[in-house]
Amino acid sequence: MTYIEVIVLIAAGLLVGFINTLAGGGSIISLSILMFLGLPANVANGTNRIAIFIQNIAAVGSFKQQKVLDYKKGFWLAIPAAIGAVIGTWIAVDLNEEIIEKAIAVVMLIMMLVILYKPQRWLVGKIELQEKKVSAWQMVLFFVIGIYGGFLHMGVGYALLAGIVLGAGYDLVKANAIKVLIILIWSPVTLLIFILNDQVNFAYGLILSVGNFLGALIASRMAVKKGASFVRWVIIIIILLTAAHVFEIIDIKASLSSIMR
Repeated sequence: MTYIEVIVLIAAGLLVGFINTLAGGGSIISLSILMFLGLPANVANGTNRIAIFIQNIAAVGSFKQQKVLDYKKGFWLAIPAAIGAVIGTWIAVDLNEEIIEKAIAVVMLIMMLVILYKPQRWLVGKIELQEKKVSAWQMVLFFVIGIYGGFLHMGVGYALLAGIVLGAGYDLVKANAIKVLIILIWSPVTLLIFILNDQVNFAYGLILSVGNFLGALIASRMAVKKGASFVRWVIIIIILLTAAHVFEIIDIKASLSSIMR
């Protein structure tokens, strides 16, 4: 591994950790970088999980320190999501990346329209929903989200945010805190499955993790300091860029490749 590869991995991780903590979809960058460096798609997918795990340790710790994390509700939502993630990870050993990427883009664009249509519902929490126990339909919803998260992870943050904000009544800042807790809980199990299937490159994954860790720390503090409105606009911008890439309006992978040459 060259010094340039190390620098690129850390820089990519910094950006990915920031994006994933505030919104989601940042894995499109890390997966692109890892595959450009020669890893097969399934190994890149598994290797990325090391950085995701480390990233969410940093984010959860930061949100906890800033007292915006609802552990109780987060753990209840994490149970079905983690079970789904295990199933999704076993499916991921035979990854069909192109179809899933396009499905992500469609879902993300729909979510963006929802955010723009009634922005207030994303900015102000609903105490009555937060105080309710986790319902059966929420368990099913987060189980399904978990399956996708275990399968590819890229874009799962948007699905989790939608479920936590619209279904559980949290604003975007507190929803982000619960989101990273849920992903942290399922990450060790999904990572272990990839390791058992020999689909993890530890050298690349650990170096990428350095950037992810720092990016998550920066993003979690900005989320609390700037508030839900700031997070909302970050999400909208990232959705537009990701969707433009998936529908081949812009080519993020080609741009990353040209930068590294």
